[in-house]
Amino acid sequence: MARSDLVFRAMDQVSDRYQLCQLVTKATRRLHKPNTRVQETISNVLTFIHATNPEAKAASAASVTILAGKTRDLSGVRQAA
Repeated sequence: MARSDLVFRAMDQVSDRYQLCQLVTKATRRLHKPNTRVQETISNVLTFIHATNPEAKAASAASVTILAGKTRDLSGVRQAA
């Protein structure tokens, strides 16, 4: 899927563009794995944001299972709306 499509889908959950950029930046820094492309990590973050319930608190989204099966801590990444 094209990056622009992922961005527009993520905008369904985070309406403020600046907040979306900040969220993607922070999550990408936390979730990026060595020896993988940063572009893939960004796409995974955008997909995760789109799939997340907008009313979900940061505590309920504290961890996410990434495609590789690894669990990473996301506490403090997403600001409560």
